[in-house]
Amino acid sequence: MSLLSRIRNVFRGERVNREIDNELQSHLDEAVEAGRGIDDARRAFGSVLARREEIRDLRVNAWLDSLRADAVFGWRQIMKRKVASAAAILSLALAIGACTSAFRLIDALLLRPLPIANADRMYVIARQGVGSDGAFRISESCEYPLFRRMRDAVRDQAELIAVSYADRVDLTYGSDEEMEKAHRQYVSGSMFETFGLRPAIGRLLREEDDRTPGAHPYVVLSHEYWTRRFAEDPKVVGWRVRIGSAVFEIAGVIDGPFTGTEPGTAVDIFLPAMMQPNVMRSDSSWFRPLAVLKPAMPVEPVRARLRVIFDTFQEERANAWKSQSKLFRERFLAQTLLLERAGSGTSAMQKDYRRALTALGTLVALVLLIACANVANLMLAQAASRAREMALRVSIGAGRWRLIQLVLIESAWIGFLAAVLGGLFAWQSAPVIVRWINPPDNPAYLALPADWRALSFGFALALAVTMLFGLVPALRASSVQPISALKGGEDSRHRPLLMHALIALQVGFCFVVHFAAGLFVTTFERLAHQSTGFATERLVVLETATQRPQPPAVWDQVVAHLRDLPGVDGAALSGWPLLSGTGWNGSVWVGGVTTDVSAYFLAVSPDWIQTMGIPLLDGRNLRLNDTGPSAVLVNEAFVKQCFGGINPIGKSFEKATGDGVTWNRYQVVGIVGNARYRNMREPITPTAYVPFHTVDAAGTPRPTQAAAIVVRTSRKNPAALIPMLRPEVSRAHSEFRVSNARTQVELVQQHTVRERLLAILAMFFAGVAVILAGVGLYGVLDYSVLQRRREIGIRLAIGAGAADIARRVTSDVLMMVCAGTVGGLGLGMASLRYVEALLYEVKPTDVGLLAAPILTIIAAALLAAVPAILRAVQIDPVSMLRSD
Repeated sequence: MSLLSRIRNVFRGERVNREIDNELQSHLDEAVEAGRGIDDARRAFGSVLARREEIRDLRVNAWLDSLRADAVFGWRQIMKRKVASAAAILSLALAIGACTSAFRLIDALLLRPLPIANADRMYVIARQGVGSDGAFRISESCEYPLFRRMRDAVRDQAELIAVSYADRVDLTYGSDEEMEKAHRQYVSGSMFETFGLRPAIGRLLREEDDRTPGAHPYVVLSHEYWTRRFAEDPKVVGWRVRIGSAVFEIAGVIDGPFTGTEPGTAVDIFLPAMMQPNVMRSDSSWFRPLAVLKPAMPVEPVRARLRVIFDTFQEERANAWKSQSKLFRERFLAQTLLLERAGSGTSAMQKDYRRALTALGTLVALVLLIACANVANLMLAQAASRAREMALRVSIGAGRWRLIQLVLIESAWIGFLAAVLGGLFAWQSAPVIVRWINPPDNPAYLALPADWRALSFGFALALAVTMLFGLVPALRASSVQPISALKGGEDSRHRPLLMHALIALQVGFCFVVHFAAGLFVTTFERLAHQSTGFATERLVVLETATQRPQPPAVWDQVVAHLRDLPGVDGAALSGWPLLSGTGWNGSVWVGGVTTDVSAYFLAVSPDWIQTMGIPLLDGRNLRLNDTGPSAVLVNEAFVKQCFGGINPIGKSFEKATGDGVTWNRYQVVGIVGNARYRNMREPITPTAYVPFHTVDAAGTPRPTQAAAIVVRTSRKNPAALIPMLRPEVSRAHSEFRVSNARTQVELVQQHTVRERLLAILAMFFAGVAVILAGVGLYGVLDYSVLQRRREIGIRLAIGAGAADIARRVTSDVLMMVCAGTVGGLGLGMASLRYVEALLYEVKPTDVGLLAAPILTIIAAALLAAVPAILRAVQIDPVSMLRSD
């Protein structure tokens, strides 16, 4: 009989049995017809049962049939112990779901290759060195003139592509009233061909679009944006779209899932790099250079050739400087060039969340190990209780492998059911976590398909989990001694020792999870409650843009109109909001000598510091007739670092301009309090507030196309005033429009998104870990009481007290709890260096951080011990002695 037929017969049990019975009966009938008596025929035929099994082995695949029988038996065992099985399945499902969710996030952001050709040969060109603030950093920004030189130098080795940082811009396909937002990216025209991308409709950008600045006003749409925004309308080719004051024509749509090279951001519109306003400036770094190496081309020769071009360009720039310090020049020239793999893309979100996701993955892995140890203890206890059953199986001929298979199949049922529930949990939870990462006005975009990568990980995880918690119980069950088990004797003490060791492991991992949760929660609390230096409540920030640059006087008129509105206590102008991440900095000279300080600058209107709630400490405020560059306000950090703490009122300083050749002169008229400028983590920076009204060398006011209008409201909920303020800006002047409106509180909170995410998830996993550890403790203690009930009965009979019984029941397990706690403390301290970059003003040796997990574990251990102690002291000595 063929193998396929034998496999098919495994699942046709009743029919095969009938066929075998009919065949056996036909042989007996033939013997009777031949003249033999029925008894004689049966004696000659031999054992019917033996013949039946021989025929069945010929017709059915024996191993697969045993597997099927064990699967049926394993399912019956699970249904027989519904409560225990449900607890094991749910605990594992939660851990597997958390691990799968973490993998989906890590895969989408860090591991998944871009959907392009040659992703395995793509690198990002970066520079590393010491920045102007003295901190070591790696930057992927590049200047286009340098890029052109590098591209020409390595054409025979690699294809270089310029890809700008994706930004969210206002655009319209009609009037200003139909303004909407989309993500834009400037790219080299050769990118699409190099990446192997094809158009769905129209054409894509070509290398010809990369030659003349401002001469190629075309855009290409991503397929995702075309589907979402235009419902795949083929007529969009040739449509006009206005971005700022420039008008572009839609040339085509990309065919496929490509949405840019920045994981976490889905680019909607691609523009030629030549359309970037600063494309030919040698002092403007606005894009990432990518290199796609030729087949079989090693990295080092390409890097060496690029390094020569890079060093030459850096020297040319430095030689043109006249206002930069010697230290700044040395640091600038000491930068080195790197080529880093970028097959999965490269983005700021990757860098911000790489460590956070790694820490998150470690936490969920520890929770999974705790769950596996918990279920392993349960399976060990069940194996001990089934010792007589296993002994009987051995007595009738079952081999050791068959017993291992029997227990592993039951474990596989638990692992499979847990994996299914965990997959459903991961399917729902991963998108929720993504929504937490970024604020609603600029949401993160991560592809989370349930493809072969996620399914393969889930399958491998379920298999590994099954082996982790099922193999040891299976080996223990297969090593049963039939004589001892059938007589009702105890096997040996290796099972309790192993169960106690697993408890120590659970407690140790639980301590690490709680310790990490304490670090992350404390970091979030201290960062969230960090002083900003200004009054964040009741502030609305209206990021405003105009069709054409407008003189400062027109901006003043719009602000004056807003001040007269009901519910508005004040309004002012600034170049951009504080804590928006935008910055303008430069070197400062005092008395003709460089301070080696990179100070930050912000253009503000005279009433801006009052609106923001920043105190004026000395001197006067800016006035309406102050124009930049002239009068300036400086903060306390500026006074300390640039003037050595000496009162600078009336003194002057100079700031280098972007080209490093010329500089502007400012006179200090006032000192204000320190306020955070870019983010919540970095120290207070030296900051100078210059007049919003600026003039050129001829004294002509310089027009501005974009600024932030800060409005202080009289309402406790400033967001409620936003719907009224938006149209009022356009009503004050028809060319003005609000591109983004947020409260200042939202701007502050966006700097703690990562910390909030880690704190919430870490606390969740800490809660799961302590529940699992508590359940594991309860199971071991309950098993211990069950195994020692005769001993406890005898001790009670001879007068042992409840305290003595409680001590004997819990002493071994509590020793394992202490050992696990000590081990967890050591493991937690050893892992600190891996998460140190995620912490903020947190000392791991703080008493509170160490006491919290210890007290939590002690409380869980005591709660788990109470039921076992009560059960032990309530044992009836008479019944135990009678049964003995």
